Amino acid sequence: MKFLYFTDTHIRGTTPKNRLDTFVDTLKAKLVEIMEISQSENVDVLLHGGDVFDRPDLSPNVVGQFAQIFRQAKAPIYAISGNHDTYGHNPETISRTMLGLLHAFGIITVISPDTPLLIEKNGIKVQVSGQPYHYDIDQRDAKLDYYPENQCGADILIHLVHSMLVEKALPDGIPFTIIDHIWGTTADIILTGHFHGGFGIKERDGKYICNPGAIARVNNHWSEISRIPKVIIGDVSQDGIKLTEVPLQTALKGEEVLDRSFLEKAVHQEEKLNSFIQQVKEQSEFQTINMKQIITQIASMSNVDDKVKSEALRRIEVIEELWKGGDHELD
Repeated sequence: MKFLYFTDTHIRGTTPKNRLDTFVDTLKAKLVEIMEISQSENVDVLLHGGDVFDRPDLSPNVVGQFAQIFRQAKAPIYAISGNHDTYGHNPETISRTMLGLLHAFGIITVISPDTPLLIEKNGIKVQVSGQPYHYDIDQRDAKLDYYPENQCGADILIHLVHSMLVEKALPDGIPFTIIDHIWGTTADIILTGHFHGGFGIKERDGKYICNPGAIARVNNHWSEISRIPKVIIGDVSQDGIKLTEVPLQTALKGEEVLDRSFLEKAVHQEEKLNSFIQQVKEQSEFQTINMKQIITQIASMSNVDDKVKSEALRRIEVIEELWKGGDHELD
């Protein structure tokens, strides 16, 4: 069984401020190339690790243009939802989003956490499961998100997760999971997204944990200057598992598409933001300025009933869904 994995396309109709090119045209070229690679490699499925779109309520005109590209795939496309694909980081809102619309039309099939996919080919049974981004990811027991159950009697388990899976610890206030802490996973292959820089293909004792990095370069990190977007081609057979990273030929060098002067300005702004956050922390007990996390912390400290907390979070989701404000530049 052969698959192609890619993640974090962040489809949008406008160009991020730090880009020198026309982002929509560049992203279209990348996705056309991905469809062509999938055909030349004769893959059985394409797998997307989440954040298909940059916002859940993207313009139908833009969605339609990219839907035409996805329809060029000769194999089915399966995806999980990322934090940008849903309202309020709630995967249950998927039916009201543009990713949900593509799912309804059969262009991209969204994998449900409770219903894994089974692919049988040449005597091999492969289960593909997915854990979409949700509010508690990387903050609860890792086994709930990174240890899939073999529900199909499969020989090989492939598990997609949209989470902050990284090689080393991140600053306070950012939920994350360390790769080395989940090698006991029941999955044979874990494919992750969300962390745009990626970390390539890791292997230990025949198990693989992979993140090729985001297809889109929309943030202001200096690391994006040297990074070339990639996809992973996976081959699962009686002889074992073979994974290969394939750089996209249509992806231009970072210095050709990313504005260095804007990045320098962004570094200065980030320093000021970090200073402000530190001042806030010094004046309070909160470890975050994320509204939902603050609500959770208040609820915990005050022994607030779960129903009250859930209602507060639900109302935030409603506001996010109603808000049609400007472009999002954050990850």
